[in-house]
Amino acid sequence: MSAESLLHPARRSVTAQRLQGQLLVLAAAALWGATGTTQALAPAGAQPLAIGAVRLAIGGVTLLLLAATRGRLRERAGWPLLPTLVAAASMAAYQLCFFAGVARTGVAVGTMIAIGSAPVLAGALGVVLLRERPTPRWFVATLLAVGGCLLLGLATGGVRGEAVGMVLALGAGLAYALYAVVSKKLLARLHPDAVVGVVFVLGALLLAPLLFWVDLRWLLAPRGLAAALVLGLLSTALAYTLYARGLTQIPVADAVTLSLAEPLVAGLLGVLLLGERLTPLAWVGVGCLFLGLLWLTLGRRV
Repeated sequence: MSAESLLHPARRSVTAQRLQGQLLVLAAAALWGATGTTQALAPAGAQPLAIGAVRLAIGGVTLLLLAATRGRLRERAGWPLLPTLVAAASMAAYQLCFFAGVARTGVAVGTMIAIGSAPVLAGALGVVLLRERPTPRWFVATLLAVGGCLLLGLATGGVRGEAVGMVLALGAGLAYALYAVVSKKLLARLHPDAVVGVVFVLGALLLAPLLFWVDLRWLLAPRGLAAALVLGLLSTALAYTLYARGLTQIPVADAVTLSLAEPLVAGLLGVLLLGERLTPLAWVGVGCLFLGLLWLTLGRRV
């Protein structure tokens, strides 16, 4: 710690708050990273689109009930209607675009495009809508992390040139970035518990018609129900609560870049729990991802 920081307790407090926000986002990304492993352990009849709609419904209802029991819905500031609807629509659109894009391009490429494009899009939206200015450190960290995602995607799935699928995956990245930016505006005046509760219930309602078109019989199996509860309660309700709390303490661009820990955790869990093997190129991607996240999180303190 420098002598200058010792003379400025307020600056130390801001630094500690920023680190706390970064750790909260990393914890959320770790929970998201377990999504793929949980889906792999679900019954064979569980379609990805059905899983997305069910997890959003379970997570949204849980979040809304928690917010209501804690009195978070009685906010004096009032609810900005348009940003709330945009955030809910963005979350619903992310589910649709992501799963549709992955179905056309393959899991590796679709995930790479969706997750890899989100930090860049969030940085641009943050400048336009929030007047946030990404730091040089963010640019370096994002370049390393996105490059790591690219290497992971190339190593695990190759490139399938399906133009519509790539556009859908890019739409998922845009939807996620827009959700993060609009949520940041909501969090400036409302409690995180209230924001995620209302936004996710509205998003679940937008996806509710899908439940009439997909096969839900897999929920009757113990493994199916367990997978749905884990995805809804942990990978959605808890993860997005942590993410919202972290988002109140750090810029949107930083938060979305740190959320790239998701493919890092997903890859490591695949190796440890599912017996998957990573190629040398994939391990280089893992290393780049890790370095990018480490640079953004700890770079100012080492």
